[in-house]
Amino acid sequence: MMDFNVDGVCVVRQKEGHSGIYLLPNLLTTASLFAAFYSIVASLKAQYDVAAIAIFIGMIADGLDGRIARMTNTQTAFGAEYDSLSDMVTFGVAPAFLLYSWSLQQLGKLGWLVAFIYTAAVALRLARFNTQIETADKRYFQGLACPPAAAILSSFSWLCNQNQWGHVFVSALAACFAIVAALLMVSNIRYYSFKELDFKGKVPFLHVLLIVILFVAIASNPSVVLFIGSLLYALSGPLQTLIALQRVRKQRRKIKGAKRGKGRVE
Repeated sequence: MMDFNVDGVCVVRQKEGHSGIYLLPNLLTTASLFAAFYSIVASLKAQYDVAAIAIFIGMIADGLDGRIARMTNTQTAFGAEYDSLSDMVTFGVAPAFLLYSWSLQQLGKLGWLVAFIYTAAVALRLARFNTQIETADKRYFQGLACPPAAAILSSFSWLCNQNQWGHVFVSALAACFAIVAALLMVSNIRYYSFKELDFKGKVPFLHVLLIVILFVAIASNPSVVLFIGSLLYALSGPLQTLIALQRVRKQRRKIKGAKRGKGRVE
């Protein structure tokens, strides 16, 4: 396209092409969203095991889209926003709907209020993460991440449904898990993010063996292994915080003891 400037000189301008999106990472994000929607449909049909499995499939797809985008240098603002909206459904709406349909409805009004509290906590967690993504320490998450929180609720419902545990006590326990998960998500407790793992580098042979053992354990009894694993990760944050506080207290005691010793010598 030709144009003329103020001096009458011909200037050639190239017409800007239409902006597009990268296919692979957004395809995985769509897969995560599809799995979450399928989980909701399965919960409506009282297929709670299928609903829980669909959430974990969405979790895998969500974990792959970000890593593939970083590895292939295809990160975009559109992909980040799309991923965040998908996470709201996959880790917020679908687990809350599963938990309410399976058990929390036995608690009446309190049940759907608990489900809403969890969903709102996921929204707040994602909003805070998006606003602090440029300044936050990449090694740690501030507050429990949404995927392990959803894993706790989904695996717990899966485990109880397999064993036909449907007592009111189980519903109360499910409500407690949802409330605690919500509080941990909006808290300032730090969790290790595992983002420093180098998937392109070499690892010792023992690590491969441990991965094989992990896959075998999950295949043998997935609901139990996933529930215990996600619960341990959720407890790791408060445990690390307590250890750090104890170290700070010990250091303060040493400093106070050193100051007292200096005062006596003087």
